[in-house]
Amino acid sequence: MPDESSPYDKPKPDQGLAQIYRLQQWVLVRHTAAWRPPTDVYELTGQLVVVVEIAGMHDKDFHIMLQGQHLVISGVRQRETQADCAYHQMEILHGEFRTEVELPWPVAQDQVTAVYQDGFLRVELPRAPQRKVQITHVEANTPDTPHTHTQPLSETDRGTEK
Repeated sequence: MPDESSPYDKPKPDQGLAQIYRLQQWVLVRHTAAWRPPTDVYELTGQLVVVVEIAGMHDKDFHIMLQGQHLVISGVRQRETQADCAYHQMEILHGEFRTEVELPWPVAQDQVTAVYQDGFLRVELPRAPQRKVQITHVEANTPDTPHTHTQPLSETDRGTEK
């Protein structure tokens, strides 16, 4: 049983995201916020690729959300524990995770693909085609020229010839 002065009895306000408790001879750490898995983002010709290292999952366990140029990948990694085991070391994060990526340009949302294989989630985001604005005719506005025509246009001004 822990003595009353043990620093592990109750969480301190300055401990941040983790709450620490002493259970017999073991220390239990519970993360109260989502953790962030290692994520690579790189550009290939015409597309952005996001690779997230997240082993021990199934392809249905991921939530991928794209809003404009903001990509969010989230999910929950479950820890399989044994009832009678005593951990000597715990480094593999589990529970809720979330990673966010600001994309440098608009994405063709209907062409986005995601594949989970060998512990890596790979999301390919093709660049959206650029919208081109074509200006066919620009009129110069000088101080002497009114904004609207006050006289009817002649046949040649209208673009038709007799």
